[in-house]
Amino acid sequence: MRDRFSTGVVYVLAALLAALLTGCTQPAAGGESDEGTAATASVSPSATRASGFGAVFLAVDECSSFGKASFTEVPCTSERAAARVVARHDGTPSGGPPCPATTDFVLHISEQSQISDEDGDGAVPQGYACMRNLQPPHLGDPGGGGGPRTIVGDCVYSSGSGQVRETACDGKGARKPQYKVVKAVAERSRCPLSTALYVQLGGAQPVGCARPL
Repeated sequence: MRDRFSTGVVYVLAALLAALLTGCTQPAAGGESDEGTAATASVSPSATRASGFGAVFLAVDECSSFGKASFTEVPCTSERAAARVVARHDGTPSGGPPCPATTDFVLHISEQSQISDEDGDGAVPQGYACMRNLQPPHLGDPGGGGGPRTIVGDCVYSSGSGQVRETACDGKGARKPQYKVVKAVAERSRCPLSTALYVQLGGAQPVGCARPL
């Protein structure tokens, strides 16, 4: 009788111990256990971020906060979101592909930027992101008076020494428009006879034919 009673106690203690261990390792309803949180934190953030946000810093269709000198990547649904990436390239704008025509502004991404380091090791390559504001105004639109590129529909004024600068076609900018780019061609000889000014545009059709206003 004593042997059977002792054996029964051992079985009960083993079952209680297993139940206690199981309870310690299971997360509570609606939350996570300490063990689960620690395990997640030990994994590289680049491996745990949801697709479309954070996997690559400022990838196409991701959004940035306000600011062109200091900025962060934020979800596009955030109230802090100001502009969306329409194109993303490594290197520098002078040595890489041009931004799309209606880009509002360009964000220059430093290779060692602490703000843009998505995994904590400073391994973000140098590059640039072509940005489009989520809300108007869109300075990169034709006639908008800004943007990194001059395109057909933009207006310019003479700034001296054979240089021109873009300004808003509606006359609401700091300078009044003097010329409007009406056509882009491969060479000057293809401009209309009414052309009074040739504007360097870049790209496959690098000559802008501008008429006086």
